[in-house]
Amino acid sequence: MAATLKSSNLDLLKRFNRSFPEFYEQFVSSEAQFQNLQLAYQLYRAKKPIVEINPEGNRSIFQFAYRNQSFLLSDIFGILLAYGLKIHSLSLYGQIQAPMLVFIKISLDRNNQPLAPNTAGNVCRAVREALAGRFEVEEMLAVEFDFAEGLAEVHTEFYIDPVFHLPTLIIEAKGQEGLLYRAMYAIWQEDLLVINANLVSWRGNARLILYLFGPNESAIPEYLGQRIASNVRDRLLHLS
Repeated sequence: MAATLKSSNLDLLKRFNRSFPEFYEQFVSSEAQFQNLQLAYQLYRAKKPIVEINPEGNRSIFQFAYRNQSFLLSDIFGILLAYGLKIHSLSLYGQIQAPMLVFIKISLDRNNQPLAPNTAGNVCRAVREALAGRFEVEEMLAVEFDFAEGLAEVHTEFYIDPVFHLPTLIIEAKGQEGLLYRAMYAIWQEDLLVINANLVSWRGNARLILYLFGPNESAIPEYLGQRIASNVRDRLLHLS
């Protein structure tokens, strides 16, 4: 797609891409890059979160763009859980320079069908209301779900990515109900900022790969990362 853009748009895209980690321009598709640029422009004009759900085949695509904050993913995945939505894939790209926007795309369905228009509208509205602070997602989930019992088995691993030189946290667990919400809630409790995320699922297992910044958008040294990995694991097992 980049080859078909006008020279001025291509220059704008290249400047926009420089606000992301180095791998973004090289490894993210041109289509996704341009789509994120369009979302950033929508966000600039609207001055409020971009939250959209559109049908795509037998699934729906959730798209989100806003200023990145540590609680964002916890709220979003909590709302998706509350509406009984199954997540098939996740891509998240966050800027590492001001204005620190994040772009999220999730493929999901409900009962093997794309979301009905009313449901899609309600989910989008709930996300906006949560971000505006008009209700607490954690309290909403407490009515329907019992999270007192932790996950049965969790593996976490922290390392500095040798290629991209970014702090990386791996979370592996059985694909139990609420796994992504629990994981993102644990990340929020550690005051971490997710700048890239990928989800891999197989045979009832889930592997979440997260590139992170620490508190105040700081780098995470190895010794602190190991402690974070242990803390996240304990939170998911409900040991702390």
